[in-house]
Amino acid sequence: AIRIPKKGDIISLNDSTIELYRRLISVYEHNSLDHKNGQFFINGKLATTYTIQQNYYWMMGDNRHRSQDSRFWGFVPETHIVGKASLIWLSWENGPRWKRLFNFIQ
Repeated sequence: AIRIPKKGDIISLNDSTIELYRRLISVYEHNSLDHKNGQFFINGKLATTYTIQQNYYWMMGDNRHRSQDSRFWGFVPETHIVGKASLIWLSWENGPRWKRLFNFIQ
């Protein structure tokens, strides 16, 4: 299971976890991240763990027209969320679920 990181979480840096967190550490939290001789360096200092600085989310798309979501670009920082789902536009399970269409999300 993948744990979605939140502010204050401490993650281990190793070959198994680095690809999950590389973008988060370097792009969203503005650190330099280097991997040399099996060791990780954050801002030039040897690091075996990293403390997450902000809350992150896993965003799912509807796969319409090959849309991309967190399966493609990873965790999304809270500061990048600009909207909120408010309406069920389409609901489908072996056909349309008519009673759910166009209902507001509670």
